[in-house]
Amino acid sequence: MTTDQATEARLHLLFSGRVQGVGFRAFVAQHAKQIGICGWVRNVGRRQVEVLAEGTHADLEDFLQAVREGPSVSQVEDVKVEWGDTQEKFNSFKVRWI
Repeated sequence: MTTDQATEARLHLLFSGRVQGVGFRAFVAQHAKQIGICGWVRNVGRRQVEVLAEGTHADLEDFLQAVREGPSVSQVEDVKVEWGDTQEKFNSFKVRWI
Protein backbone atom coordinates (compact mmCIF):
# COMPACT_ATOMS: atom_id res chain seq x y z
CA MET A 1 0.00 0.00 0.00
CA THR A 2 1.27 3.46 -0.83
CA THR A 3 1.48 6.03 1.94
CA ASP A 4 0.66 9.10 -0.17
CA GLN A 5 -1.33 11.27 2.24
CA ALA A 6 -4.11 11.88 -0.34
CA THR A 7 -4.52 8.17 -1.12
CA GLU A 8 -7.68 6.52 0.13
CA ALA A 9 -6.97 3.89 2.78
CA ARG A 10 -8.59 1.60 5.35
CA LEU A 11 -7.73 1.55 9.04
CA HIS A 12 -8.68 -1.33 11.35
CA LEU A 13 -8.29 -0.73 15.09
CA LEU A 14 -8.85 -2.98 18.10
CA PHE A 15 -8.80 -1.22 21.45
CA SER A 16 -8.46 -3.17 24.70
CA GLY A 17 -8.89 -2.02 28.30
CA ARG A 18 -11.65 -0.07 29.99
CA VAL A 19 -13.31 0.89 26.72
CA GLN A 20 -16.87 -0.34 27.21
CA GLY A 21 -19.50 1.52 29.20
CA VAL A 22 -17.47 4.75 29.19
CA GLY A 23 -18.73 6.46 26.01
CA PHE A 24 -15.85 5.16 23.90
CA ARG A 25 -17.94 4.33 20.82
CA ALA A 26 -19.64 7.75 20.85
CA PHE A 27 -16.23 9.42 21.29
CA VAL A 28 -14.85 7.56 18.26
CA ALA A 29 -17.93 8.29 16.14
CA GLN A 30 -17.81 12.00 17.01
CA HIS A 31 -14.18 12.27 15.89
CA ALA A 32 -14.84 10.28 12.71
CA LYS A 33 -17.71 12.57 11.76
CA GLN A 34 -15.69 15.71 12.56
CA ILE A 35 -12.79 14.55 10.39
CA GLY A 36 -15.09 13.25 7.64
CA ILE A 37 -14.20 9.58 7.49
CA CYS A 38 -16.57 6.65 7.01
CA GLY A 39 -16.91 3.24 8.65
CA TRP A 40 -18.09 1.88 11.98
CA VAL A 41 -17.27 1.22 15.64
CA ARG A 42 -18.59 -1.62 17.84
CA ASN A 43 -18.02 -3.45 21.10
CA VAL A 44 -16.49 -6.91 20.72
CA GLY A 45 -15.86 -9.53 23.37
CA ARG A 46 -15.14 -8.22 26.81
CA ARG A 47 -13.17 -5.03 27.22
CA GLN A 48 -12.62 -4.47 23.49
CA VAL A 49 -13.84 -2.00 20.88
CA GLU A 50 -13.28 -2.52 17.15
CA VAL A 51 -13.12 0.26 14.55
CA LEU A 52 -13.07 0.02 10.76
CA ALA A 53 -12.58 3.35 9.02
CA GLU A 54 -11.94 4.56 5.49
CA GLY A 55 -10.77 7.93 4.19
CA THR A 56 -7.60 9.59 3.02
CA HIS A 57 -4.41 8.39 4.67
CA ALA A 58 -3.92 11.88 6.15
CA ASP A 59 -7.44 11.98 7.62
CA LEU A 60 -7.05 8.48 9.06
CA GLU A 61 -3.74 9.50 10.67
CA ASP A 62 -5.53 12.48 12.27
CA PHE A 63 -8.35 10.20 13.40
CA LEU A 64 -5.95 7.69 14.94
CA GLN A 65 -4.17 10.46 16.83
CA ALA A 66 -7.50 11.82 18.11
CA VAL A 67 -8.93 8.50 19.36
CA ARG A 68 -5.80 6.60 20.45
CA GLU A 69 -6.29 7.33 24.15
CA GLY A 70 -10.10 7.53 24.21
CA PRO A 71 -12.25 9.75 26.39
CA SER A 72 -10.90 10.75 29.80
CA VAL A 73 -12.98 8.13 31.66
CA SER A 74 -11.60 5.26 29.54
CA GLN A 75 -8.33 3.45 30.03
CA VAL A 76 -6.83 2.13 26.80
CA GLU A 77 -4.36 -0.64 27.61
CA ASP A 78 -3.60 -1.65 24.02
CA VAL A 79 -4.51 -0.68 20.48
CA LYS A 80 -3.79 -2.90 17.49
CA VAL A 81 -3.46 -0.94 14.25
CA GLU A 82 -3.73 -2.43 10.75
CA TRP A 83 -3.58 -0.40 7.54
CA GLY A 84 -5.01 -1.61 4.26
CA ASP A 85 -6.42 -0.54 0.93
CA THR A 86 -9.86 1.03 0.86
CA GLN A 87 -12.81 -1.04 -0.30
CA GLU A 88 -15.09 2.01 -0.54
CA LYS A 89 -18.00 0.26 1.16
CA PHE A 90 -19.13 3.07 3.48
CA ASN A 91 -20.88 6.41 3.01
CA SER A 92 -21.10 7.42 6.69
CA PHE A 93 -19.74 6.50 10.13
CA LYS A 94 -21.97 4.42 12.41
CA VAL A 95 -22.03 2.94 15.87
CA ARG A 96 -22.86 -0.75 15.51
CA TRP A 97 -24.57 -2.63 18.31
CA ILE A 98 -23.39 -6.10 17.24
